[in-house]
Amino acid sequence: MRYALLIYENPASNEGRTAEEAQAITAEYMAMYNDERVQSGAHLKPIDTATVVSADLVTDGPFANTKEIFGGFFLIDAEDLDGALEIAKRIPAQRFGGSIEIRPIQMEHSR
Repeated sequence: MRYALLIYENPASNEGRTAEEAQAITAEYMAMYNDERVQSGAHLKPIDTATVVSADLVTDGPFANTKEIFGGFFLIDAEDLDGALEIAKRIPAQRFGGSIEIRPIQMEHSR
């Protein structure tokens, strides 16, 4: 079954981090691709680059002031929820005050 692992980051988690620490965390994310169940993923640009569309309203920047921000995702193929949990627990963001939402893919569309 395919799952989206939605990564919600604590915006303050990068404060005070050294360049070496940031590199080590990035290496952890990149190592996720060594798992054959991880099919794709992306790290999103900062929240201040976002544009939100809601009905007839278009807003630059974040729409709501929240504790966590959606920072990226992995698309995985795991046998079941337990397998998805195993992968999600390796995502660094959850160790730094963020969270990982695991959501099954209902239907896929491709071009």
